[in-house]
Amino acid sequence: MVIKVLGTGCASCKKLEENAKEAVKELGLDATVEKVEGLQEIMAYGVMKTPALVVDETVKSMGKVLSAEDIKKYLK
Repeated sequence: MVIKVLGTGCASCKKLEENAKEAVKELGLDATVEKVEGLQEIMAYGVMKTPALVVDETVKSMGKVLSAEDIKKYLK
C-alpha cells in the first residue's frame, strides 16, 4: 500500500503526514507514506486544495487535516 500526502509543505500538510504515519503504525500495516510537494504532480491528481490524502493512487480527502483515526478508516 502506498499512501501519499499532497501538499507544498505547510503546517497542515506536515500534520497530515504525521497523522498518516501514526495510522499506519497503529494498524501495523506494510505501507509507505510519501510526501508529494510538486505542484504539477499534485494537480495531476485533480487536487485543488491541500493537504490531500491519496491511498493507492485514489484521492481520499482534500482540503482538510484528517486525524489518525479518520485516516485509519481509509486504510482498512
